[in-house]
Amino acid sequence: METPEFAKRLTQLRDNKGVTAREMSLALGFDAGYINNIENGHNYPSMGNFFYICEYLGVTPSEFFAVEIKAPTKVRELAELASRHSAENIDLLISLAKKLK
Repeated sequence: METPEFAKRLTQLRDNKGVTAREMSLALGFDAGYINNIENGHNYPSMGNFFYICEYLGVTPSEFFAVEIKAPTKVRELAELASRHSAENIDLLISLAKKLK
């Protein structure tokens, strides 16, 4: 993943969480502008910091890079909820999802 895509994905996931770059930086124990610098393409986080970022955002590293999944935490929540239902109810959810396209 190139820097612009990495920065865009970080911004998307941070926005999904509903926090500012400053709030996220401070919550992770970084300088106030740390996340902003990443989102502006000035630098990448270290591998260790990347894992902290993923943990804070509630995503796995693979979910971070799965850009086709716009809201991975919500997708995971939906899958967990659906797993408790009958096959018939899951078919209804699938039908609904197809109609939302």
